[in-house]
Amino acid sequence: MDILKYIELVFSDYTLRTITLGTAILGAATGMLGSFAVLRKQSLLGDAISHAALPGIALAFLITGAKDSNVLLLGALISGLIGTFWIRGIITKTHIKSDTALGLILSLFFGFGMLLLTFIQKQPNANQAGLDKYLFGQAATLVEKDVWVMALVTGICLIVLLLFWKEFKILLFDADFTKTLGFNTKTIDVLITTFIVLAIVLGLQTVGVVLMSAMLLAPAAAARQWTNSLGKMVFLAAVFGALSGVFGTAVSATQNNLSTGPVIVIIASVFVLVSFVFSPSRGLLFKQIRFIKNRRDLKLNKTLAFMYHIAKTHDNIAHPHTTKILNNFQGFTKGTLQKLVHKNYVTLDGNMWSLTKEGFNAASSLYNQQQSNE
Repeated sequence: MDILKYIELVFSDYTLRTITLGTAILGAATGMLGSFAVLRKQSLLGDAISHAALPGIALAFLITGAKDSNVLLLGALISGLIGTFWIRGIITKTHIKSDTALGLILSLFFGFGMLLLTFIQKQPNANQAGLDKYLFGQAATLVEKDVWVMALVTGICLIVLLLFWKEFKILLFDADFTKTLGFNTKTIDVLITTFIVLAIVLGLQTVGVVLMSAMLLAPAAAARQWTNSLGKMVFLAAVFGALSGVFGTAVSATQNNLSTGPVIVIIASVFVLVSFVFSPSRGLLFKQIRFIKNRRDLKLNKTLAFMYHIAKTHDNIAHPHTTKILNNFQGFTKGTLQKLVHKNYVTLDGNMWSLTKEGFNAASSLYNQQQSNE
């Protein structure tokens, strides 16, 4: 299927339209809320919550005997919240570090969930369960009702985020200062964490338990490379997440035997990779360019300072000097001399150079600045 036919089908085919809208909304919600997890250095929290939701799905099926997605996701939400508050309790009431607590809860809940899934598979109605789809996700199971639930939850998250934006922002960057202002930091923290759990639970049906943490963190990590503003980061993360959902669905639909969830995660990872390389402020490419430029400027300044010290010993600063003297100075290169010529700091005639008045003043200013810094 080519891309033009896919675009046509998005507007005409119910299933494809539903999946595309669902993954776009999911990506926007997880990117938006994932920004807070990344900035709070709780990147492993998404992995722990998604794995902690698995036993809730299995228990909901065992209790109800039905595979209604809303019921199963409600069980996942309850289980995820229990796991989250257990993590908080372990961190606050013991000397165990947060990463250890996250690892413990993740392993405990996931192990219990896999045990329940094994038990369910041995039941007579095991073929009707389809719970294994929640491990890696199956976007094709999305229906219009699921998309409306995603849209409703995302809208509520956005409204709460806008209403408590100031409180969230202060808590994010200075929890102690938030307390001095009289805010209930525990309530705000619980509110943020609850919505993160909600976003993760919403994505279990589409992306799955194993890959959901990447969906939460990748758009936020990509957005962080482009800005220092929290508002811009949240917006960019939502855009990157939505685009990952749309492009991932498109690639999966236009190719045979490609699962939608893993493809979405790969597309989100591409956004991260591109951001890491090409971001103007933090990108590796621009960092290398700035490094090379700074190294060249250092060589230029060293060469200019070396010439300045020689020129100071002569009554005439334009006295011609042979480049043989410069050969004893490791910072000297022909490229450096040519740059000094272009700046009109030096005149070069064959192998003879002369420091201009402008070059002497620039070198003197550089020397005086260095002396003042010392």
